[in-house]
Amino acid sequence: MVLIRSYCEADASISQTWVDGGISPCFYFTLIPAVLLTIAFFLGTLHCIFFQKYGTAMEPKFIPRSRLYGLQQVVSILLLVQFVGGMVWRATDGGQLPGYVVLYGCFCALAWAWAVALLRIERRRVLLMDRTRGHSTALLLFWAVAFAAENLAFISWFSPHWWWDLQDNQQQVQFALWLIRYVGTGLLFFVGIRAPGLPRRPYILLINEDERDVEQSAQSLLGRPDQNQSTWQDFRKKVRLLLPYMWPRGSIWLQLLVLFCLVLLGIERAINVFVPIYYKNIVNELTDGSSWHTLATTVCIYVLLKFMQGGGAGASGFVSNLRSFLWIRVQQFTNRVVQVRLFAHLHALSLRWHLGRKTGDVLRSIDRGTSSINSLLSYIVFSIFPTIADIVISIIYFVTYFNAWFGLIVFVCMTLYLTLTIIITEWRTKYRRDMNQQDNNAKSKAVDSLLNFETVKYYNAENYEVSRFEDAILKYQLSEWKTQASLALLNQTQNVIIGSGLLAGSLLCAYFVTEGKFQVGDFVLFGTYIIQLYTPLNWFGTYYRMIQNSFIDMESMIKLFEEEEEVRDDANAVNFLYKTGKVEFENVYFSYTDGKEVLNNVSFTVLPGQTVALVGPSGSGKSTIVRLLFRFYDVQGGCIRIDGQDISKVKQTSLRAHIGVVPQDTVLFNDTILENIRYGRISASNQEVEDAAIAGDIHERIVAFPEGYDTQVGERGLKLSGGEKQRVAIARTILKAPQIILLDEATSALDTQTERNIQASLAKVCANRTTVVVAHRLSTIIGADQILVIRDGRIAERGRHEELLHKGGLYADMWTNQQQAQDLDSSSETEAKDSQSEKLQPPSSSPSGHHE
Repeated sequence: MVLIRSYCEADASISQTWVDGGISPCFYFTLIPAVLLTIAFFLGTLHCIFFQKYGTAMEPKFIPRSRLYGLQQVVSILLLVQFVGGMVWRATDGGQLPGYVVLYGCFCALAWAWAVALLRIERRRVLLMDRTRGHSTALLLFWAVAFAAENLAFISWFSPHWWWDLQDNQQQVQFALWLIRYVGTGLLFFVGIRAPGLPRRPYILLINEDERDVEQSAQSLLGRPDQNQSTWQDFRKKVRLLLPYMWPRGSIWLQLLVLFCLVLLGIERAINVFVPIYYKNIVNELTDGSSWHTLATTVCIYVLLKFMQGGGAGASGFVSNLRSFLWIRVQQFTNRVVQVRLFAHLHALSLRWHLGRKTGDVLRSIDRGTSSINSLLSYIVFSIFPTIADIVISIIYFVTYFNAWFGLIVFVCMTLYLTLTIIITEWRTKYRRDMNQQDNNAKSKAVDSLLNFETVKYYNAENYEVSRFEDAILKYQLSEWKTQASLALLNQTQNVIIGSGLLAGSLLCAYFVTEGKFQVGDFVLFGTYIIQLYTPLNWFGTYYRMIQNSFIDMESMIKLFEEEEEVRDDANAVNFLYKTGKVEFENVYFSYTDGKEVLNNVSFTVLPGQTVALVGPSGSGKSTIVRLLFRFYDVQGGCIRIDGQDISKVKQTSLRAHIGVVPQDTVLFNDTILENIRYGRISASNQEVEDAAIAGDIHERIVAFPEGYDTQVGERGLKLSGGEKQRVAIARTILKAPQIILLDEATSALDTQTERNIQASLAKVCANRTTVVVAHRLSTIIGADQILVIRDGRIAERGRHEELLHKGGLYADMWTNQQQAQDLDSSSETEAKDSQSEKLQPPSSSPSGHHE
């Protein structure tokens, strides 16, 4: 028979909160279920009312299947059963059953049953006006308080009324039940932050957007991240990307430097403990009338420790400054490795990606990404871990030196502070993301406008460009205001929590001093230590925000790293071995986008030393053939061979070393003419560069410039004319001395005289070399060994110039049209000259005179 004779044990009272070095079980097991049931009942009821009144049933296709959600349900039900089972076990164990055990079991079972119901409701219903994701504040707060309550058991580590001794069967069972509660509540809290059973995007966005439409309408290759996505999503992937940069591989000196910095970090933690203690000793020795020698020694030690510590949180002390100084080399190593690897990765990406990139977006993403990695490492290693260590040390110190109430105050403040910081910071993440996106847009518009300033001038669009840039800045500032306003709200919340904890602890310590239980030095110790503790705790929210911001800033850079190389060397690729220069296209198929073939069953052969010309309407696939031959893309069907070697099976660098390209639009680096020509072969001497310029028929023009070969060509070579740029490109190709030449409409945009001069230079380049020419003006390829007429991705005609004219097909029509256009242009020029000459002739005299 179970007897309930009293609410507490016979020798205990609910008014006693601290008994025998620990919290009174009667007080603890009354307070905790009351708080949990209050949170579950009131917040949970409001939550259910809102979901029933304003919510809607979630469509099954948007509900994710997650094993972690199943784990959440299982753990919640296990905890509910554990409370009921513990109460039943105490009832059947014999002896009297205290009333608080019944209250604890019943209230906690009700609270957890309500929590399970809330979890299931959130899985099935959703608020349409809610533009955030994740569990509700009610559930997160319930799990956080439950986990914090189980942590309070550690305060009673030395109390004989708790289960830590494990001396009998009852304590062993109670310890097992507490262990289940501790692991279960902690698991629910940390898994609940991720919310695996709920959609990863706000439901209102899911029902209003089609993912395929979003992908097709994306304005940036970097992608627009989900504004409400948690920054901790894909955390493992982000950390795995960071790991190679956290440890300086290959440098023993830097590795020792990292270890020494960690040792200095440990010394800082020890100094933070001893500074308040010696400050207390000084106050006590002054009030107790200690000798001058003792007092002076204590003061000197305190000043030395304060010198080593610096500010209250060690922000500017000797140890901290030394650590920061030594960490510079490690930080530079990380910065260099990240930028170099990302730069190499961008150069390894395909032509397709580079043709569609936004330079402003890419540059801003690289800048923010590299700086965010350094910030992330610094904040985690030198801010987050030390702050957590200081908090744990302070709780242990307050519990052992003062009493459990002080440790409880610190613990409760820390739990509330961290919980609200995480919740509010996760909420304001979308504003930071949107601000980054608007920043990218503003910088991208500025870069595009400046790069195309000539077009702006041509159309008097300066005011339009300034207006566009101003609009982008205004949108950025609106997002920035939301970010700063939400930051102010977070700071105020943190200040309220910290101020409340400081007030409660100071009043309690002052009370004990007036009662004679503490000395004045103890109050000084508490005030010094608590302020020293709250300083890094106050910064903890900033650290968390900075880490989160760093993750956000890294997202675009991570997307760049995740861009896969469309054209990559085969695992067994070998170096290309040049023999004679025979080029073969065999049944080649290719398309840039699915469903629209650019090349369809193209086959032709270029014999060593021959020149093959590709002609045809715009968009027929001529330039695509050149790009495939240079392996900017891989074919999707068929095969391309050079000297019998499949170019998809050889290394790209070895293949391209034997191929020279003269493009239609030559883009030069913003450097001297000398260096632009030398780019064809970096190791070439100045004399070899001049010889190439002479062969390219540009040498005399260069020496006519005031600065000669040291003339700066400007951004993208805009200081040079079109013909000069083309000749520089030809000279660069001559310097490279390739065995195969690709000419992609190299003279289509030039005047007739310049074209004739450059044609002479190109003839020198192509002599005795296998050449593929994409031609716009048919008169330039009359002497080609073979002409291929491309139409709709197929070879419509092939043969020499005379043969194709004799056929009277597509080539003959193109030739006739161009000849008529040239004749029309010539007659127009002749009429214009005749008209001008008539205007310049003097008026003739009258044939006969008349006299009045």
